[in-house]
Amino acid sequence: MQGKYYPLSVPSLKGNELKYVSDCIETEWVSSVGSYVSKFEEDMKKFTGAKNAVAVTNGTAALHLSLIAAGVEEDDEVFVPTITFIAPVNAIRYVGAHPIFIDCDDYLNISPEAVIEFINKNCVYEKNVLRNKSTGRKISALVPVHIFGNPVDIEKIMEISEKYGLKVIEDATESLGSYYKIGKYAGRKTGTIGHFGCFSFNGNKIITTGGGGMAVCNDGENSEKIRYLSTQAKDDALLYIHDNVGYNYRMTNLQAALGCAQLEKIEQYIKIKRENFDAYKKNLRNINGVNLIGEPEYAFSNLWFYSLLVDTFKIKFDKLKFIGRLKENKIESRPLWYLNHLQKPYLNSPKSEMKKSEFYYERIVNIPCSVNLTAGDVEHISKIIIEALNG
Repeated sequence: MQGKYYPLSVPSLKGNELKYVSDCIETEWVSSVGSYVSKFEEDMKKFTGAKNAVAVTNGTAALHLSLIAAGVEEDDEVFVPTITFIAPVNAIRYVGAHPIFIDCDDYLNISPEAVIEFINKNCVYEKNVLRNKSTGRKISALVPVHIFGNPVDIEKIMEISEKYGLKVIEDATESLGSYYKIGKYAGRKTGTIGHFGCFSFNGNKIITTGGGGMAVCNDGENSEKIRYLSTQAKDDALLYIHDNVGYNYRMTNLQAALGCAQLEKIEQYIKIKRENFDAYKKNLRNINGVNLIGEPEYAFSNLWFYSLLVDTFKIKFDKLKFIGRLKENKIESRPLWYLNHLQKPYLNSPKSEMKKSEFYYERIVNIPCSVNLTAGDVEHISKIIIEALNG
């Protein structure tokens, strides 16, 4: 145990990955055309319940193409959480639009109440257009991110969407397999409720293709637009006629082969994630002032990441020193992303009041959550966490 290193989140490749990738190599179908790409798209539709799916190079590409298909235009504005990996924020800028940063709720997700408050204080809705009074820009979309696997309060988000005509692009890159237990969307998986849903298969996600992503939607015309744009907007493949600007965003057959094998084990991975989460909670239950952020009462979470929340009124806590202590014991951990409304490219962007985001930013550290962690690993990591918290 002393010499073992515990990374934050790494994949498990113990299923049919080698078999399927070897098949690609043996048949020499390794690029962006091949049976595994189609199979992976079909498997994702079956698993998520989405009507259409397009495999792409990564989650950011899925977001970019979905924003285009949603009709987000240059100089529009788009609601996006300040607590998120920066990818959806950058994707908004790729289409020439501008982010409006929104505060979080107690699950670190975008707060519908903060969106409503921003609209009431700063916007006007006339002739079916929501407009930011201070910039004069049209607000055309909302990008909720299901942070660390926990589903956003999607009912309230969709109510806002319907009231103001906003397109909803769900960033479900972290929440594959998460779903709603109660309410209007009970039984529906994240990524399938908004107008578009985007998934990532990066190496640290719950399933991986090494890189790769998927854009899903229930509108066939939008799906075909995404597929068209992802393959360099070919209008005549033989004569290489291109009537629009396209992108080289295609997933390879090799990546899709990995994805097919990984998706076969998704339920097992979620089960392990939840078991290890419960084990951490049990191991840390007697430490006053320490908690793990669980799932919302309305949803079932894949619990992709484990967020350790420290009550700084009860424990003296310096997150960087804490991360350093874990590193000394060969345990990798990670702070919450730097808040996006404070990032240099976005300092002048519109934003809601940040009543919670800055609070959580100072008090959260993510701890190892790989599906290959054993009960003994979790116990050992928990012991070191307790020692580090005790100084």
